[in-house]
Amino acid sequence: MNQYDFRTDSRLPPQAAVDALQTRFALRVAAGLSERTAEIGPDLTERLRFAREKALERARATRAAATTPAVGVSRSGAAILGMAGSGWWLKFASVLPVFALAAGLFMIQRLQDNAQIATAAEVDAALLADDLPPRAYSDAGFAEFLKTPGE
Repeated sequence: MNQYDFRTDSRLPPQAAVDALQTRFALRVAAGLSERTAEIGPDLTERLRFAREKALERARATRAAATTPAVGVSRSGAAILGMAGSGWWLKFASVLPVFALAAGLFMIQRLQDNAQIATAAEVDAALLADDLPPRAYSDAGFAEFLKTPGE
């Protein structure tokens, strides 16, 4: 399936022409809005001014937060690193839980294997220390003898 790449299409106007069209459109919209400003009442003008100031404050705060590093100092004087940036430690911290989970599952499996080996060793020791020979346990008659209630 062919994908259309608009950057290599020779039928499209060059970027300078696109920028000029966008600028012309923006100027027309601004002129139209400026013409209608006289028709707006004072209460709506004040609300729009307040909304514009709030938007500018938020934009300044966003730009300032993006440029300042997110490092703080706690009361004890220890540095507190924020999540700004994409350093190697952030990648390491995001992969660390996966490694911890894998190590935990490996340790659980190992503990279960050791428990099964210990149980099998106890059974083997009991069989070897018993008065009956190990063949008696595989005899069908002995199994029936164990199933019948004792008198």
